[in-house]
Amino acid sequence: MRKLLSPLLFASAMVLAACVTINVYFPAAEAQEAAAEFVEKVIGDDPAQTQPAPVKPPQAFRLPRFNPMSLFISDAQAQSVDITIRTPAIQAIQDRMAARFKSSLEVHFDSGALGFGNDGLIVVRDASKVALKDRVGVNQLVAEDNRDRKAVYREIAVANGHPEWEDQIRETFARQWVASAHKGWAYQAEDGTWKQK
Repeated sequence: MRKLLSPLLFASAMVLAACVTINVYFPAAEAQEAAAEFVEKVIGDDPAQTQPAPVKPPQAFRLPRFNPMSLFISDAQAQSVDITIRTPAIQAIQDRMAARFKSSLEVHFDSGALGFGNDGLIVVRDASKVALKDRVGVNQLVAEDNRDRKAVYREIAVANGHPEWEDQIRETFARQWVASAHKGWAYQAEDGTWKQK
């Protein structure tokens, strides 16, 4: 009986290990936090310059606890995902977008000529509010900014090891552009209608 029980326990453990799946979910809260940080540095004041960094209280030393699931899943795979926006490529895109926004695009958001589309891009919604001599330049700036927007959504997904998250990152950023918009700026609702913040 004992000889039969040992292989049976081994087989049961192997079946259990085979049934364990690693579910990598899209970390919506972490993505929202990363989007807020990114967007504020592009269109708003840099919060790091206006507020001191919060001081974390010292943590007590604790011995790590044994996790029986670590026999089947490594601790690194079981941990929650943290969205990073601090890679050289992402920082370069963010710097270009912030410079373009402050030097040229912001005034056109203020006038109502530009708005945030519901797809995370910028839209020229009323070209008549741009002087005729400036329209080609504004269209070019919008096209450049939209290229950077598409690139940053893709780059964030790839930098975090999940290129399949690109659409979810774009949706998260689309909501954040609207949430961070200044009073009076136009944005496109999910149903396609234009509203003013």
